[in-house]
Amino acid sequence: WDEALPLGNGIMGCLVWGDGQPLKLSLDRADLWDLRPVPEWSSPDYNYATMRRWVAEGRIDDLHRLYDDPYDHNAGPTKIPAGRLELYFPSPVRVQSSDLDITSAVARVTLTDGTLIEIIQYAQDPVGLLRITGPSQPQVTLVAPAFGGPIDTLAQTTSLQTGSLARLGYQEPQRFQTTTSQSFVQQAWGGFSFSVAVAWHTQGPKTEIAWSIATNKRAAHPRDQAIHHVERALKTGYKKIFQQHEKWWAAYWRQSSITVPNQLIERQWYLDTYKFGSASRQGCPPISLQAVWTADTGTIPPWKGDFHHDLNTQLSYWPCYSGNHLTEGLAYIDWLWQTKGEAARFARNFFNLPGINVPMTTDLEGKQIGGWHQYTHSATTTAWLSHHFYLHWRYTMDRDFLKDRAYPYLKEAAIFLAAVTEKDGQGKRFLPLSSSPEINDNRLEAWLPPTSNYDLALMRWLFSTAAGMAHELGLDEEQQRWTQVLSELPELSVSPEDGRLLIAPAMPLKESHRHFSHLLAIHPLGLIRWENGPQDQNIIRQALNEMERLGPDYWCGYSYAWQASMAARAKDGERAEKALEIFSKAFCSPNSFHLNGDQTQSGYSRFTYRPFTLEGNMAAAAGLQEMLLASYNDVIEIMPAVPASWQKASFRGLRAEGAFIVSAQRHNGRITQVDIVAERGGVLKMKNPFSGKINWKLKKARLIQEGDTLIFSTEKDGKITATNF
Repeated sequence: WDEALPLGNGIMGCLVWGDGQPLKLSLDRADLWDLRPVPEWSSPDYNYATMRRWVAEGRIDDLHRLYDDPYDHNAGPTKIPAGRLELYFPSPVRVQSSDLDITSAVARVTLTDGTLIEIIQYAQDPVGLLRITGPSQPQVTLVAPAFGGPIDTLAQTTSLQTGSLARLGYQEPQRFQTTTSQSFVQQAWGGFSFSVAVAWHTQGPKTEIAWSIATNKRAAHPRDQAIHHVERALKTGYKKIFQQHEKWWAAYWRQSSITVPNQLIERQWYLDTYKFGSASRQGCPPISLQAVWTADTGTIPPWKGDFHHDLNTQLSYWPCYSGNHLTEGLAYIDWLWQTKGEAARFARNFFNLPGINVPMTTDLEGKQIGGWHQYTHSATTTAWLSHHFYLHWRYTMDRDFLKDRAYPYLKEAAIFLAAVTEKDGQGKRFLPLSSSPEINDNRLEAWLPPTSNYDLALMRWLFSTAAGMAHELGLDEEQQRWTQVLSELPELSVSPEDGRLLIAPAMPLKESHRHFSHLLAIHPLGLIRWENGPQDQNIIRQALNEMERLGPDYWCGYSYAWQASMAARAKDGERAEKALEIFSKAFCSPNSFHLNGDQTQSGYSRFTYRPFTLEGNMAAAAGLQEMLLASYNDVIEIMPAVPASWQKASFRGLRAEGAFIVSAQRHNGRITQVDIVAERGGVLKMKNPFSGKINWKLKKARLIQEGDTLIFSTEKDGKITATNF
């Protein structure tokens, strides 16, 4: 299943796999969740004060029992799968070939007798369609998830070895069947139910099949709703629906494109950008660990298929900003905003503090579901999530969004962090409980000397940015408040020997580690920037050297993807390219899914397992974009980190901070053309990428400074074209 052809539309997903005996379509819907409460959260010991006391007393067994064990051993809360369509073709017919056309999001399967099967997950409705043309017509079977199967007898379940779906305790579904349709209704936990329906009709050599999934959260009678979608799709027909489907995807691909000489990483970028469009749509839940492609293994998905906020959701949305897919990216920001009330309840009920704090592992409703307590109950998770509100503001310059969403969210996060920090004898703020994902795993030593660089970077970024937003909105008193708190935070911890970033005061990283949490100040937060001069350049250089020195023994695929962005910030195109190459060839399934471990067993990591999660894919896409366009320093830089060997490269439609849409071409190792559209207007600064005479074509734009940094004044929809052949 994890090598299948993936289809999706943000709310529904489908994985196409199998040899034709049967051909399998694993079905999923993003909002299928078992939302049972965690019983342990009702314990009188479940609060921040008791956690602090237990940490101080070294009571690690009690901490594991209350915080960690429920995640490993309780069946829910968890994401749940939707079932499977199985198409049995007459023996000895088998699958001969299969491919995925990402330009129009259609899977095509050819059988040994020439039968062609075309499959789409319709871009604009919760329905999937399949058209079969040829001599072979299948027997269709709708298979419900094995909720009523035998309960396995695992000695001990873990976050990865999760146990069978039967552990959830559901009854068998209610099934319905006619000569041309099948459906079932599955009752789940707490009155939640969902229905899957499939129907088909045959006319001559063609059979069309449609399926849909509906829940009683969206419709009072989910089976009726699913049947309605299926019948409407069959009445409209595959041909007409595919035309609309193709239009949606054509518009998606018009947003941006990339051409680089390294075909491996270019191909990976297109596949990852395709998966982003398949997995994230405004109005749908955001990308979870597996999004709309929940594991089809008969078991509870790895890590409950949850929303992991210690890097997974954050990395999953890195590419949408410069990749110019902001509308799809709003699935994440809208969901964080909609679940803000739950973040306030967590701050109030667990910490007894004002403001908001998002749990690091959450269910669909943003509720805490547990896991390693040093991170799941971190105080700074919301600061990292706030970075995405900031990025959306900077890449759109939407002032209403700043006023109504971005600043209010950051303000509530800042209120919480100001309350949870304490002051030492010198008046400096610190976090009483500080950690750095996922240093020292879930051992007692994972609680670090206050304050870790991870926590400190996030707090320094948050208070600085909140002050800047307040200034932009003319809120002088609030600006002063956040500036004052910022002044009370210590500086980041660096090694006195070589200036590298430490994990925490006097605590260097001593071994290979998958999570670069101590380097957040470099990327993505940009507190430390190459452009700031020699001191920052040394810190960044030392961080990259540390990666090389300690090696990748305990890296995951996403580590390489993240390294590419780090290297791009250091203008090191060769290192960035190498990281993306290793990611693409060693850590991805043949269908491009990120499988975390080194599938080639070539020494790129000692992790050789294969749990599928999406954040590595999206971080890899973002890494290539960082090589091609930088704007984090208020100055646009064209191709800041491309290898010297890339004599020819181009991109179209990448988005820069300030709401500028940028296209560029490189020939014979030099930039020959840049085109910029000012979506909102304003001052545009660009590092001069040209040598020699520049030919300008300006519309609603004026060049006001030449030299190493070009400065333009632009109006809304202003256009700049510069050529240097």
